[in-house]
Amino acid sequence: MNLSDMLGYADIQQLSRIADVYRCECNGNSKNDLIQSILSTVSRTEVFEAQISSMKLEDLRFLNSLLFEPRSSYSLEDLIARVQQCRFGEDEAKTAEEQQPKKSRRTKKNADTEPKAASPREMIAKFKHHGWLFNGYSGPSRYLFQVPNDLKVRFRETLAKRFAAELQFTEEPPVYRDEQLLIHDDITHFLYYARHNEVQLTADGSMYKRFMLQILDKFGVQEELPGKGAWRFGYGKHFNQYPNRFSFIYDFCCSNKYISENDTLLELTAAGEERLLSRPPGEAEQLYRCWLKLYKGPISNLLALAHWMNALAAEWVTVESLRKVLVSYIKPYYYDDAETILEKRIISMMVHLGLLRLGEHPEFGSVVKMTKAGTAIVSGVGLDERKPSATN
Repeated sequence: MNLSDMLGYADIQQLSRIADVYRCECNGNSKNDLIQSILSTVSRTEVFEAQISSMKLEDLRFLNSLLFEPRSSYSLEDLIARVQQCRFGEDEAKTAEEQQPKKSRRTKKNADTEPKAASPREMIAKFKHHGWLFNGYSGPSRYLFQVPNDLKVRFRETLAKRFAAELQFTEEPPVYRDEQLLIHDDITHFLYYARHNEVQLTADGSMYKRFMLQILDKFGVQEELPGKGAWRFGYGKHFNQYPNRFSFIYDFCCSNKYISENDTLLELTAAGEERLLSRPPGEAEQLYRCWLKLYKGPISNLLALAHWMNALAAEWVTVESLRKVLVSYIKPYYYDDAETILEKRIISMMVHLGLLRLGEHPEFGSVVKMTKAGTAIVSGVGLDERKPSATN
């Protein structure tokens, strides 16, 4: 539903609170006057942009987590969890402060006078008072929250304009990498190798190094094995033994039941045999969804970040300027800081998936641009729904 629909179901108390936030001048006892005044005020571009400009970073992170998901409603528990996930910057500041010598810490008196961060429930209430969140109006939906669809669109457009103003766009670089179709070919290479070789597994289920090196040598994109003792967390089934791209290919084949780990052997399944004969339609979309599923644990807002990459990299743009815009919205994960996650877990993987091109500009360094196929996949249009004249 859109904002006008949700205002119609809201009670006069909530309408009055929303009208107070936007300083609407109207008859506070008339529900119709309240609704018309709110709609008239919110529709003004300068009012909407001023509200966003006044938002704190944790508010923007929380908002960002709601803008791109296809789901239409959220439980209170889900929203509380999202607010808590948006406070990683404050947690890091607190940790840094605790590590300081006692003499350099704030005194209790100064700490008491500083404003405390709003609780998750207070932030949710704040969004309700702005007309950005609404409860359902009947039955079980009374306990669920929704964001008006038209406001989602306006938020995305306003934030995109704000982000784009900070970006450095360039002309096409003299050289760039475009890995479209390569990952599909390398899936075939991997399955072919598993079919024609007795691939032995170690006690932890990973392949022995000699098999791994032979497989990587056949791939169109070369990778090195992880360094011994390197810290690696949460990005796949055998991520600590396999390099990034192959680890994802391996997990994709497992999730599609193309391969099976039987005691000490890796074997090709009947589904794997079928995949060897021909690439199934929609595999590019399947790879994208698999990436989101595998990486959303370590990167909780990965879907939103992928959509922002799609929106902000429609033309060649520097990685450095993207970093300045997006890094504040990325929560560090163990020994992966926000910049590492952006470059290695998001940009590099989107290049491997054929969603992004990565180039090297002689003046501005690394630059990226979405492929047409990538735009179709991330935006949800799908490759099969594009016009026949469209190219990758």
